[in-house]
Amino acid sequence: MAVPGVCLQDFPLWSGGPTPGHFYNFPGNSKMNTGKSHTMYPSTSGTSVVGLVYDGGVMLAADSLGSYGSLARFRDVKRLFKVTDKAALACSGDIADYQFIREVIEQKVRDDVCGGYTRELNAGALHCWLTRVLYNRRSRFDPLWLECVVAGYKDDEPFLGYVDKIGTAFEAKEVATGFGLHFAVPMIREAREKKQNLSCDEARKLLTECLKVLYYRDCRAHFKYQLADITPEGVTIHDDLNLKKETNWEVANYISGYE
Repeated sequence: MAVPGVCLQDFPLWSGGPTPGHFYNFPGNSKMNTGKSHTMYPSTSGTSVVGLVYDGGVMLAADSLGSYGSLARFRDVKRLFKVTDKAALACSGDIADYQFIREVIEQKVRDDVCGGYTRELNAGALHCWLTRVLYNRRSRFDPLWLECVVAGYKDDEPFLGYVDKIGTAFEAKEVATGFGLHFAVPMIREAREKKQNLSCDEARKLLTECLKVLYYRDCRAHFKYQLADITPEGVTIHDDLNLKKETNWEVANYISGYE
């Protein structure tokens, strides 16, 4: 029965229904589900990590800069930490992913202690576990944007290994990530040609020279750095080391555009 003075076009097709010709948004949803998105490029990242095996232990070094794109934004980011007395880990890549994997590893170590496990997580076991985790994340198309260097001991032997975001892994006597792969590794191999078994002091001096070259050559590098020395007695991490007094930028005045 028609009501005088009222047009049917003034009413919707049904209450709460879709507008003709448009998608329907279910109650409680502000927009339609467009699928899951993943980070395709790190926003804040860290640069090179350098490590080597010397006569009596393993040494690892990384600077403390977190770069926001090209901006040297965070200058005290610790990218190297002690896992157990037999293992240390340093990472290049996305700082957020590094913080995530660090929290997971620290919780794993706490679970082992609370569970009463007698075998301590050593560098070989950590390297194997990281390989599986990073490959799994890559297989789910949600990788952790990291290049990891594991240093320490496995079965009382020095261990140094590398794992990247797609699960590629290997062991070597010298390992580096980022620009360190192109600058630091050749320097270490050249030093080994002159002397195969480096002492602790020689290894530390060599790593310092590698970081100095990276500070000169890599615009994402920084003069503040950390250095870890892993021996059978345990892991010693030296924080807030500084290259500023050891570098000389006077030659920059001769470069066109520097001023």
